[in-house]
Amino acid sequence: MNRYWTKGKDLDKGAMALSREKWDAIAKPLRGLGRLEDMVVKMAGIQGKADVSAKKRAILVFCSDNGVTAQGVTQTDSHVTAVVADNIAEGRASVNRMCSRCGADVFAVDMGILGETYSPAMISRKIGKGTADFTAAPAMEEEQVHRAIETGIDLVKECKEKGYTLLGTGEMGIGNTTTGSAIAAALLHLSADAVTGRGAGLSDEGFARKRKVIEGALVKYDLYHREALDVMRFVGGFDIAGMAGAFIGGSMYGVPVIIDGMISAVAALVACRLCPKAVNGMLASHMSREPSMQAVMEELALEPVIYGDLALGEGTGASLLFPMLDMALSVYDGGETFEKNQIESYQKFGED
Repeated sequence: MNRYWTKGKDLDKGAMALSREKWDAIAKPLRGLGRLEDMVVKMAGIQGKADVSAKKRAILVFCSDNGVTAQGVTQTDSHVTAVVADNIAEGRASVNRMCSRCGADVFAVDMGILGETYSPAMISRKIGKGTADFTAAPAMEEEQVHRAIETGIDLVKECKEKGYTLLGTGEMGIGNTTTGSAIAAALLHLSADAVTGRGAGLSDEGFARKRKVIEGALVKYDLYHREALDVMRFVGGFDIAGMAGAFIGGSMYGVPVIIDGMISAVAALVACRLCPKAVNGMLASHMSREPSMQAVMEELALEPVIYGDLALGEGTGASLLFPMLDMALSVYDGGETFEKNQIESYQKFGED
């Protein structure tokens, strides 16, 4: 048993029952807002109260470089990670633009950027200057994996202490669709062909090279027979490990944490393999176009509410869930009830 196995918490069933009763008292068809109602009920279970709070929220963007980019598995080289990470820290990136519309903060976290960054707003939690090229050597040392996971857990704790009640995850790291896909293949026992997508955009030649690199790693490290920590050590990244920690921290500290795209979802999968109750703190935002995404969601038994063929990263998909939850909560908090309108309540028929 690893050190994270017992860190997660159960959902508060009492708070969830009260939340469901509140939904069912509102003058509308039962379950009329579908999975958005279910998400609010789950948030009540995570936060331990039917009076769900989502007013202060943020995206944590975990930034890191990956040595496997040396194998030509990306369209751009690693210097782009530092540039975009600085843009995120300075509020100029896509995720910042989107979050500015829904009142969410964005924090860039340097988990292991290879190049130099200049923004004073960057949160420095650097584990190393990028991971090793896993085609030649394990990506990380075991101690580095633990440090990255603990960093994610601590960041959630810090956010809660600052009053944040809802968090989203994001990432920035050239090469991390390769690391994410390799982890997905290993943990779900899928082939390289089944998990490999074109990431931010690859030529046919680059796409073939990426599949070959992942296939080689599965064999080199015997990944189908490894536990999650070893898979992370051999082919993971500091960003994915940090996000895995954030998901564990969400369950520990009663803060709902939103899954973004494939890389974030793979981190969520790692978190659940390390700490099964971590899934209790997770909300799924969107179904990424990356080929492994559906298999990961099925393994987690979570279903996203957004199907937009997204593949931008940075937490942009997670940010789309904020205004959707706001609209659902506007009904939840202020909707007219059957009783107040002197209307007979809807009855439940069929499967609940």
